[in-house]
Amino acid sequence: MTVPATMRALQQASLLGPQDLRLITDAPVPSPGPGEVLIRVTAAGVNFVDVSQARGTFAGGPQPPYLAGIEAAGEVAAVGEGVTGPAPGAHVIGVGIAGGAFAEYMVLPAAGAVPVPPGWADEQALGLVVNWPTALAALKPLGGVAARQTVLIHAAAGGTGQAAVKMAKHYGATVIAAAAPAKHEAVRALGADHVIDSRGADIAAEVLHLTGGTGADLVLESAGGATFGASLAAAKRVTGRVVVYGTAGGEAAITNWELVYEHQVHVIGLNVGVLIQAAPQVFGEVMGEMSELLSAGVLGPGQPTCHRLAEGPKALAELEARATVGKLALLP
Repeated sequence: MTVPATMRALQQASLLGPQDLRLITDAPVPSPGPGEVLIRVTAAGVNFVDVSQARGTFAGGPQPPYLAGIEAAGEVAAVGEGVTGPAPGAHVIGVGIAGGAFAEYMVLPAAGAVPVPPGWADEQALGLVVNWPTALAALKPLGGVAARQTVLIHAAAGGTGQAAVKMAKHYGATVIAAAAPAKHEAVRALGADHVIDSRGADIAAEVLHLTGGTGADLVLESAGGATFGASLAAAKRVTGRVVVYGTAGGEAAITNWELVYEHQVHVIGLNVGVLIQAAPQVFGEVMGEMSELLSAGVLGPGQPTCHRLAEGPKALAELEARATVGKLALLP
């Protein structure tokens, strides 16, 4: 494959948000270093991380100007020194937290380049290395989900939320899904037992009512902001777990006094990047379990809403405004 010297890409020009994402046509095509592969991007996944980086709220995020996007799928165009696989021509999906996915070419760590499942289009694999492992890690090794337990899932209509609903039902849990009213039918179609208004006046009261006053055994918390307190109040006393993996609504505070006298629950933080680095054996278990879910048909080819690369700022703005359903993709 002939690799050009320059490419089209979306460059984040400031930390003021997605409106300062610019399409440029002369970005240098990166070269793969040792242990890396260069892919010709055919589909890039849009994630809330991209919004956080654009706002400067992602810890250790890149500084502008930078090429945006962390998740991409495509064809291996070249490999760096020491790479024995994947080989040029293979179709893979991977993550580069430093960015560069919203472009025609991207460099990925070879060890983290996951093959696109046979028979799947590249865009159908988006979520395989970001949304789905996040949902599974929150449910299983960290959340300890079990049959006949109740799980409250925030942002249930999003890419991670949809996967979490499917998995939780597979594990025999009762699912309470929180989403905006316009998205309720989409969430019900995934198998959620109860769907509540994510912007309702008292989420905790609704969850307590649905659980006979005991609360949810597990809360998947990605909403943040004012909703974080509702998540703590909605969890079962003493044994309830709240796994926090998102800050879409902004930061929220909790004190040791509250944990002793008001919210006697387990609060667990999840960042997949840290999980991979600090507990690779746990992440390996997650990916092994996910392979079994794929084989069992619990998870299947994704159906993302696709946009042209130039529409990236609009797609990120809609994601930030929580106006989207399911996974979003940019096609270079």
